[in-house]
Amino acid sequence: RFGIKMPQKQLQVQNLKLSDAGIYTCEYKSHKVSTSLHIFKLTISLDGHFLQNEVPELVLMQNSTNPLPELSITLFDSNNNRVTPELLKKSRGKYTVNLKKLEVMDSGTWVCQVRSDSPLINQNIPFAVKVLGFRNPDLERKYATVDSTVILSWHLNSQKIKWKEDFKGQLNWKQQEGANAHKLLDFNVTAQGQLHETKTSSNFLFEIPERKPESTIEVKLPKVHFSHSGQYQCQLEYRGKHAQSKIELVVMKVSANPAGPLSRGANVTLTCQVSGTLPPSAYLSWERVNGTKMDVKNSKKQEVKLEVNISAAGLWRCHLIEDNDRKISLHYLVEEAPVWINYVIIGASVGGSLLAFALGCLCIISGISWQRRRQRAKRMAQARQYLLENKTCQCQQ
Repeated sequence: RFGIKMPQKQLQVQNLKLSDAGIYTCEYKSHKVSTSLHIFKLTISLDGHFLQNEVPELVLMQNSTNPLPELSITLFDSNNNRVTPELLKKSRGKYTVNLKKLEVMDSGTWVCQVRSDSPLINQNIPFAVKVLGFRNPDLERKYATVDSTVILSWHLNSQKIKWKEDFKGQLNWKQQEGANAHKLLDFNVTAQGQLHETKTSSNFLFEIPERKPESTIEVKLPKVHFSHSGQYQCQLEYRGKHAQSKIELVVMKVSANPAGPLSRGANVTLTCQVSGTLPPSAYLSWERVNGTKMDVKNSKKQEVKLEVNISAAGLWRCHLIEDNDRKISLHYLVEEAPVWINYVIIGASVGGSLLAFALGCLCIISGISWQRRRQRAKRMAQARQYLLENKTCQCQQ
């Protein structure tokens, strides 16, 4: 590890160790020159390979023949932002600190700046940090309408940070918080960056697109059902630790009761409904296209169902609005019944009324006739009784 570098006759020490610290003396004839070598050793946990949301531990050690100085430690992340570490343990020869909770954007070269006033030290020590994870946020909300097509994507950063180790993961779905999770697919990524996916669910209708961006986990729902709503969680695993990113799919549907054309003078109830829970600032809104302000009705915030009772035909539209931004809309066409249908309905109503009147009259006539027969039978019974009580017997002479 030691060698003389010619022609300057410099002493070269390779692969420095803490034990190499000390006083080095160069002698030439009667001349003698000495220098002190102060050595720092910086180590980072897990060789600098982390998952997002992990907190690395950094250990700085020093050695010198002189009394060890009190050090001041400052960290700068890969974006040259100053990071104040959490000091866990401190001695003159060893400093142990915790970094902040890491995000994928923290991957890169960090700098540990070491300073001392006596002796004067100002040393920058670079070290590499790789944070494996998703470029998606931890929780993302996506909106879709019934029968539409939606693609859910999770973007891994393994290629960007040149991750050179194997890892694996899976995609799970559950309809609501607290429900049982269903595995949709497994995936693994090789040290060369090759992604392999295996579909594990045959009951859930989804596809794995053949063409997609590099290092991307992607599923396609070709025809969204209301029951497809819920949380889709993509989770990766490395060295027994996990990182995940969720996409919450919110599905909207609209319906009418009764369905079909709207007759003159009739009403219909339009229902707009979304699955799951909404953010605090979100609400539903019904409006008639080219209508007036009177044709607009809003729900309370976070209500997932809105009904309106209307009598006007036309194109109606339901919006999901969050922070004054229309996230999703769905149309429902209320058709006006043709004129002849109105006449048929009026005729049927009149005919029904006449039939009811005729049946009422028949019932009244039948009742009167029955009452008369009953009274006649009663009078005849009284007459027979009278004759029986007043009959006489005539004897023949």
